[in-house]
Amino acid sequence: MKAATEAKLWYWQRVSAMLLAVCVAIHLGGIIYAVHGGLSAAQILGRTHGNVLFGVFYGVFVLACAVHVPIGIANVADEMLGWRREYSVLTALLFSALIAVMGLRAVYGVVIA
Repeated sequence: MKAATEAKLWYWQRVSAMLLAVCVAIHLGGIIYAVHGGLSAAQILGRTHGNVLFGVFYGVFVLACAVHVPIGIANVADEMLGWRREYSVLTALLFSALIAVMGLRAVYGVVIA
């Protein structure tokens, strides 16, 4: 793989990691708030249904995961498992699609459906 491509992948993994760090902190804060408040699952879903801000936040969270995780998977497959780059990239793309589809479907289910 070309050095420029490797540099771009490195960049996107670091940027997505920074975004994920913020998202995880906010997510954990929300969990602590819900637990301390004694909210039930029905109450939580009542608050999230139709909440655009919640949907945008978790949509960004899912997309950051869909960028970050596959880059790492491809690197692990290359370096530790000794896979050919074509197979590791294909596996990474499949994981990216899986994460994006399942995650965005979950956000849709909680916010819209």
